[in-house]
Amino acid sequence: MPNQTEYKFKIDTDNEILLSVPQGGGVFIPTGTTSLLFKAVCSYIRKPGKVLDLGCGSGVVGIALHKKGLASVPLYASDVSEHTVDYVKTNSLRHHCPVIVKCGSLFTPWENEKFDYIVNDVSGIAEEIATLSPWYDKVSCTSGVDGTLLTVEVIQNASKYMNTGGLFFFPVISLSNVEKILTEANKNFSHVEKLFHKEWPLPEMLCKHRAMLDNVQREGHIEIVEKFGMVLYFTDIYVAYNT
Repeated sequence: MPNQTEYKFKIDTDNEILLSVPQGGGVFIPTGTTSLLFKAVCSYIRKPGKVLDLGCGSGVVGIALHKKGLASVPLYASDVSEHTVDYVKTNSLRHHCPVIVKCGSLFTPWENEKFDYIVNDVSGIAEEIATLSPWYDKVSCTSGVDGTLLTVEVIQNASKYMNTGGLFFFPVISLSNVEKILTEANKNFSHVEKLFHKEWPLPEMLCKHRAMLDNVQREGHIEIVEKFGMVLYFTDIYVAYNT
């Protein structure tokens, strides 16, 4: 495919994988949250299973799980971005990972399918912040004023697409309404467990909009703190299942 660029994604101490994305945006490029999500899944899964990479972007998490021997073949992946399908196919072919990839919103492409592991990486920060951030480059973000719209919908429906004993992994980013997301998770799953917590410095281009951030925080939509002269937000990674 023309006009593409490549990036590296670390899968363990000694290994990384190379993936392609279009130049000029349109496919979500992994962030620290993506890496933390992958690390959490690897730390928790004990055997390979049928994986759905939901909100897959370039296919990075699913392909990385395949490289680690934790995703059965084929890998299943979907994203709302129309650019996704070709790039996931290209990246999967490069890494010898058979894949079924579809374009569609959330679980819409997966009627009548069930999975052992659902790894959710759909947009999960407040829309106003996403628009100003460096992370969404011509990538759709329809997560609502408090960043919960898509995540809550995924949580409410995930169990319908899980095999018995299935696991659902999801990040919660403090640039969204954390309490609202966790309340919904506990309504829909008998077991919700935090696996990892990580604080991050807010990107400089967002710090320039401190008045807006403070206003969004006053409205209860996000959680940020100032420490050591930096503005920080956090990512928590959770696993949820029903017993």
